[in-house]
Amino acid sequence: MESGYVRVADTSEIPIGKTKKVIVQSKEILLANVNGTYYAIGNVCTHQKGDLSMGTLEGSIVTCPKHKARFDVTSGKVVSGPKMGLFHPKIADEPVFIVKTENTDILIKL
Repeated sequence: MESGYVRVADTSEIPIGKTKKVIVQSKEILLANVNGTYYAIGNVCTHQKGDLSMGTLEGSIVTCPKHKARFDVTSGKVVSGPKMGLFHPKIADEPVFIVKTENTDILIKL
């Protein structure tokens, strides 16, 4: 295994269109399977710390269950901010982690 990579899951744990939260070195990370390709971004919403693994994944977009902020799991970028009536705060993008698979192991680089 290459230096800096950590095994975080098995490919069988995350079917296409699903996500899984893992904790590595006290970081909450969201793993997502988009059409057979795995991505990893921060799991804690940058708005009010919602748990993105409890949200929904549609294509490559995960929606936070708290205030419906949306993030692209392929880039960590904010797609749309939280929905809070007339108030639309700007929020930060999610951190992104490099992912690779070896056989059935999902590895991320920290």
